[in-house]
Amino acid sequence: MRHFSALLAALVFSAAALAQSDYPNRPVRLITPFNPGGAIDIYSRTIAEPLGRRLGQNIIVEAIAGANTISGTQQLVRASPDGYTFMITTMSTTVNNRILFTSLPYNPDKDLAPITQLSYGTVLFVGPGSAPYRDLKSFISWARTKDRVTYGSWGIASWGHLAGQILKHDLGLNLEHVPYKGDVPAITDVQNGALDTTFTSPTSAKPRIASGAIKAIAMTGPQRSASMPELATFSEQGVPNVDLAIWVGAYAPAGTPRPIIDRLQRELKAVINQPEVRERMIAQGQTPVGNTPEEFSANVRADFPKWDALIRASGAKIE
Repeated sequence: MRHFSALLAALVFSAAALAQSDYPNRPVRLITPFNPGGAIDIYSRTIAEPLGRRLGQNIIVEAIAGANTISGTQQLVRASPDGYTFMITTMSTTVNNRILFTSLPYNPDKDLAPITQLSYGTVLFVGPGSAPYRDLKSFISWARTKDRVTYGSWGIASWGHLAGQILKHDLGLNLEHVPYKGDVPAITDVQNGALDTTFTSPTSAKPRIASGAIKAIAMTGPQRSASMPELATFSEQGVPNVDLAIWVGAYAPAGTPRPIIDRLQRELKAVINQPEVRERMIAQGQTPVGNTPEEFSANVRADFPKWDALIRASGAKIE
């Protein structure tokens, strides 16, 4: 009996090893837990094509928007941990949601396997092209003359939502949050006058900034973005506490074999270091990283107390 059990275990181990050595032998599903056509969807598709060439298989991008990345994350958690499903998401999934939701349908520590921190990004604060202000100082002066100023974001508990709450708390402005399913419809409403301002990605905003339909007021993050070096940060314009950089990372379902995690990390790092991909990421307001799963996890642990304190001090809540 012991001999049979040992033989069975050896066969299972051999089959698993063979499956990993043959990986991937069919298309790979890439979940992006944001709306189709939005910044992270475009970002994921920028990476998917060259990644597919390196892996020798098609990468099928599936946008599953909803509940501040929770809907897409649930789909990842339910997937088989075999390397054929992974996700590219922002820090909302493992940081913001953990702080702002009293309970989550997934455990960020137990249900997700980090692959790599792909990049750090920048978020813009924009208003209509016809607005009477030109920078953050003049926006603040204008906002203080209004009973209410609406601002949009790509969802409740998103970084755009939180940044607005920080401005409301620190500056005493009467800002009212309006959540959208993505940043593109929010920009459209700013352009047509239905919304006063919004936070958005450079990817979505730059064409309309160039046309004059909207204007950039400031950018979040500790330094200016290479995609828009002419635009000053909030901190440069005298408003701190909006200077933490948000990040984008890749995750697999917990239990995915480590050799597959390592393969995906190596290939993703190689992809984002390709000159044409790197240039596109920088144009999207992203600074490529590509670290190991351990380095990724360590960065998240190190940043979490800063985000926790900042978010709680902002008074942001799930509405």
